[in-house]
Amino acid sequence: MPEELLIDPKEDTTPRYKLIAEAVDNGDQQIAHDIISEASPDDQRRIIAQLDRQTREQLCELLPAEDTADLFENLAEAQAVELLEELPAGIAADVVEEMDADVSGDLLRELDQVDSEAILAEIDDQQESDELRDRVSYEWDSAGGMMSDQVVRFPATATVSDVLADLDNKAEEYSDADVQYFYVIDDAKRLIGVLTLRSLVLGRRSTLIQNLMLPEPISVSVHTKLEELEDIFDEKAYLGLPVIDEEGCLRGVVSRQAIEEALSENRTEDFLKSAGIVGGEELRSMPLRHRCTRRLAWLGPNILLNLLAASVIASYEDTLQAVIALAIFLPMVSDMSGCSGNQAVAVSIRELTLGIIQPRDYLRVLIKEGLLGITNGVVLGIVLGTIAAIWKGSLFLGLVIGSALTLNTILSVVLGGLIPLVLKRFKADPALASGPILTTCTDMCGFFLVLNLASMAITKL
Repeated sequence: MPEELLIDPKEDTTPRYKLIAEAVDNGDQQIAHDIISEASPDDQRRIIAQLDRQTREQLCELLPAEDTADLFENLAEAQAVELLEELPAGIAADVVEEMDADVSGDLLRELDQVDSEAILAEIDDQQESDELRDRVSYEWDSAGGMMSDQVVRFPATATVSDVLADLDNKAEEYSDADVQYFYVIDDAKRLIGVLTLRSLVLGRRSTLIQNLMLPEPISVSVHTKLEELEDIFDEKAYLGLPVIDEEGCLRGVVSRQAIEEALSENRTEDFLKSAGIVGGEELRSMPLRHRCTRRLAWLGPNILLNLLAASVIASYEDTLQAVIALAIFLPMVSDMSGCSGNQAVAVSIRELTLGIIQPRDYLRVLIKEGLLGITNGVVLGIVLGTIAAIWKGSLFLGLVIGSALTLNTILSVVLGGLIPLVLKRFKADPALASGPILTTCTDMCGFFLVLNLASMAITKL
């Protein structure tokens, strides 16, 4: 690599993405390879994010498929999917063939069906193409979607000597695959046992492994969902579990690490939804039109919801003009009630996720949240009402503000508990829609209660 392109932070301040762009323009594969290979995964993600679409595509075409596959595995999934969409199907297929099946399956699952099928059709190995197509058909949060195909299996008729010889011949391959268990299968490739390392090492070399295996091992179906897998791994300290299909054939292994990564991805997705980022992860390297459209899909309806809340204030304009102090406390009442309601939303969503409650349990949620809302509402109402009375020197103003906050807190907590159940009942996503609905209801009711109570006591204020 030429000295002028070596990356030394003490001597060269040229950003690496510019060096990569220069190498791509010059068609210099070696320089591009050196820069990418020397960069950390975080740096690789930053480099790709700063390159324009054409340069990213040219980089992937310039690098060997194996290098590009390594790069893809270090990128954020959204980056890798976006880049895979940009590549011609033939080049994308070469890259996919170099990746682990669990990684390539995740990426292909995120593509449009047409794009995914076009890439699969370009894969030369028909068996690998069929296996990937089968993997893509599983939901991402199922055992089939998360499993690794790097599993060590031996026929029941193999001897201890056969297994040890195979382990010796493929030691490097098995080490890279992070193999923890050895599985025993019958002639139909059905899982019939698991072989421990202790049994293998201490067994007589001529002994058949079916005589040493632990029969009827715990396994999960390819369709087992993430929530159930989480419960299983919480109960037992398994490093991984074999995954079988409907016929009992061994398809792969789902690891504890894969479960933890999926749960983290789930939490990230819920966080993005709660912030109004719908339709999947968003990165700033994505096309501006695409990003604007997705955000406006969330922000547009919120205009209408906020107009409803504002209309309540407009209908009490005379009261606000007469008692201008109300304007100070209106946002406080709505905000504090909203916070209480959001707590109830969070608990309901969590219990729905864990399977503790179902939409039909609305009466139980109503009673539990109603009692909590009354208690917290009274406490908060007394505190804020007292502050308002002392601050503005008006007992009746304190009563109005305190009563409004108490009633609105009760209402928001009850609604916060019930809204996720209603949304779940109608197949809507509670994490996505609960927030805006609750906020609008809380604002409207808070404004109405404060202004209506103030209108009734206008001569006392």
